[in-house]
Amino acid sequence: MSSSDTPAGAPAPEGASRLTTWHRDLFAAITAWPWLRDADEKVAAAVLPVYDRHRGNLVVELMHGGRWAGHSLHAALSDLPIGFWAGSVVLDVLGKDVRPSGSRLDPAGALSAAGIAAAAATVATGATDWTVSDGEDRRVGLLHGMMNLAGTTLAAASVGARLAGRRRPAQALGMAGMAVTAAAGYVGGHLVQGRAVMVNRVATTTGPNRWVKAIEETDLPDGATTGVTVEGRQVVLHRSGDTVHALDDLCSHAGGLLSRGEVVDCVISCPLHESLFDLRDGRIVRGPAHHPQPVLPTRIRNGWVEVRGSLPRARGTKAAAGSTTGPAEGRTRTRSAPTTT
Repeated sequence: MSSSDTPAGAPAPEGASRLTTWHRDLFAAITAWPWLRDADEKVAAAVLPVYDRHRGNLVVELMHGGRWAGHSLHAALSDLPIGFWAGSVVLDVLGKDVRPSGSRLDPAGALSAAGIAAAAATVATGATDWTVSDGEDRRVGLLHGMMNLAGTTLAAASVGARLAGRRRPAQALGMAGMAVTAAAGYVGGHLVQGRAVMVNRVATTTGPNRWVKAIEETDLPDGATTGVTVEGRQVVLHRSGDTVHALDDLCSHAGGLLSRGEVVDCVISCPLHESLFDLRDGRIVRGPAHHPQPVLPTRIRNGWVEVRGSLPRARGTKAAAGSTTGPAEGRTRTRSAPTTT
């Protein structure tokens, strides 16, 4: 998978400070840990077959967030345990962790317990997202999950100590759990912002801003699917009768090439994590993808299949939404596009 990180072992730019490159070196070392590689392989061997068996289950897709949420549920849920546990630490520091009369749990302990309950949902959705990651991303994701489990365990131990009336150990365990959870959050931030995991891979794709020849009409017979590159943009083409459908070839979920996937009834599957997209309008038929595929208008003109991205609408004109027209000369058949980029 693609990464914005500098490859491991690459020399630092001239004059670069260790203060600006330490994180790159840290994660390069982490992903090379033999024990982490072994753990990743063993966990994947146990978990992935179960996920594959239930991939089409609606509950599994809801765990991802799927086509309805627009992004992973895990990202939103992760704020809850962090917030609860941070609040617990603040109460401890301020000395506001005194138990009310008749209660076994002080306010700080109540927040810790709420964080543990929220962590259960966070861990479940995070584990589901982990199953659709690969390579280095999956290893770093496993470490992220293990650290979060450690933080949750420390929080649970803190609650247990509070219930036993051991205030000081409870405070120490709560602070330790918060520290581990914060470190896990940093690792998670690296996955999203450093590795671009769970981001829309086609959010900024545009163009071409004019009609461009993509493939000869005779090279795309009825029922055929192929990938082409037009002015640097990767596009998947599928022909159904006289209609040619075109989508961004890079899957919005993790950048898999849709042109290598199977097409059934105008629905194409991503070969990487088996998201399904409707070729006619780019909508998600099944996750784990969260964002639909951008659609490109197509036309057949003078024996060529041509495509383009969206064109700016001229000021003062009212063009029909989603429709395209070609020049008057030449033989042209144009398909309307419900959405364009």
